[in-house]
Amino acid sequence: MSTREVSAMIKQGFISDQTLSFSPSRTTSTVSRLYSPSSSPPPSSTQQSHPQFTESTRHCHAQPAHHATLFEMMSQEQIQETNKPIKSQSRIFKLLSDFKNPKGSGSGLSHVELGPGDVRLTVVGKDGFRVCIDVHKRILAEKSRFFAEKLARKDKENREILHTVEISECDDVEVYVETVVLMYCEDLKKRLLGEDLDRVLTLLKVSAAVMFDAGIVSCLEHLEAVPWSEEDEEKVISVLSELELQDEAAEVLQRVTFEPSTSSRADDIFLKLLSSVLQAKDDKARREMKTVISRLLKEDASDYDNRLDVSKDTLYSLCHRCLSSLILCLSEATGMDDSRKDRGALMAEIAREADNLQWIVDILIDKKICDEFVKVWADQKELAILHSKIPTMYRHEISRITAQLCIAIGRGLILVPKDTRFSLLSTWLEALYEDFGWMKRASKSVDRKLVEDGLSQTILTLPLLQQQSILLNWFDRFLNKGADCPNIQKAFEIWWRRAFIRQYSAERDSSHLQITVCDYPK
Repeated sequence: MSTREVSAMIKQGFISDQTLSFSPSRTTSTVSRLYSPSSSPPPSSTQQSHPQFTESTRHCHAQPAHHATLFEMMSQEQIQETNKPIKSQSRIFKLLSDFKNPKGSGSGLSHVELGPGDVRLTVVGKDGFRVCIDVHKRILAEKSRFFAEKLARKDKENREILHTVEISECDDVEVYVETVVLMYCEDLKKRLLGEDLDRVLTLLKVSAAVMFDAGIVSCLEHLEAVPWSEEDEEKVISVLSELELQDEAAEVLQRVTFEPSTSSRADDIFLKLLSSVLQAKDDKARREMKTVISRLLKEDASDYDNRLDVSKDTLYSLCHRCLSSLILCLSEATGMDDSRKDRGALMAEIAREADNLQWIVDILIDKKICDEFVKVWADQKELAILHSKIPTMYRHEISRITAQLCIAIGRGLILVPKDTRFSLLSTWLEALYEDFGWMKRASKSVDRKLVEDGLSQTILTLPLLQQQSILLNWFDRFLNKGADCPNIQKAFEIWWRRAFIRQYSAERDSSHLQITVCDYPK
């Protein structure tokens, strides 16, 4: 068979090229199996396999007359046809092509002066995909502490040994090849430019496995400089924790961590943010930031460890600040002449402060710490009197706070004693009746049925005699006001049945209950 025919069959894969592949069985010296620092000990047949490093050695006098230059012998016929994605194979060919012509590729590689490679490195994927490359012991030993240890062996006569190293069972052959490529790169930072975050994290894993310190540093510097999405953030933290690189990656992690926070320090930040929102001058921006902060505060705390949250004291201090502002505004409004030009601005300020208080109360309800505020609101006798002296069109936002509390009580989100519930209605129910018509007309966010159901449920939690007092008063008002009065007919019907039909007796009938105690001798 002619040389040309043999060459063609080699290229077509019918005959293996003995000079381009390596089998441990062809060595004349012993073969030892090495494992990646990141992998487990040799797996049994029932265990999951890990990347394995196999090293074979030959004496110096067995060296062939000529070795191909670095990566030169790597070409398409050296890669077995497998189901490996074409894109990955193409990237590997590109990597090896750059090494074959480092000066013309713009890859930042410079290794021509090193001469032929003296270590045959084979990388084998789990799917059998194989890449063989000639590399330099000097480079591997200088760049990788792992390779430095494994390649520092000599024979019994203290002669240098030629090495053949195989890394098998790799998840991603391309990444292992590229990690070796990086060992020859003069500017690793430039080399990593444009790489996506997943790629850099994978390179970081392999660099850590082979103790390629320069590669680790360059990957960490890249991660520190590029933007992350929230999904990326979880990946970065996970990989750094897995590799136990928290110390080396301190600057990277500064993006998501800082000095251990105390609850007081975090609370100062929350107080500043919430106060800024309450005092904002632009109404549109204020509404938008209220929505954002409310959403962030409602995020499930179970997803985070050691989460710091806004304190109860901070929220209640803001409540009292809003109440003080409301009292001051209403006091000014009651003594103001209708002809004053700034009356409209003052009324707008009343609505603004009421809206601010509604927002804080909503946060208290969501955090299940609103019970104390119900008592505070029920005790606002002075505010309720001032409220009655202000035109309904300016004050109805204040009554929305009462509706807000009744809805939460009716849903069982706030648990307070019956005396507090009755005091709440005694102080604010008349105002709610008066403002209800304006509330449902002036604001699209007011759900009439929701308010009516909440008010009904709150009334029905009271003792029957208190229910009667409130509902008889409502009955007369509803007949005169109609649609401008909350329709709590359902509560009225339930009270009627409780009072006149079912009539539960307060006395317990224990005539059928018998308890017998018998003593038996031991």
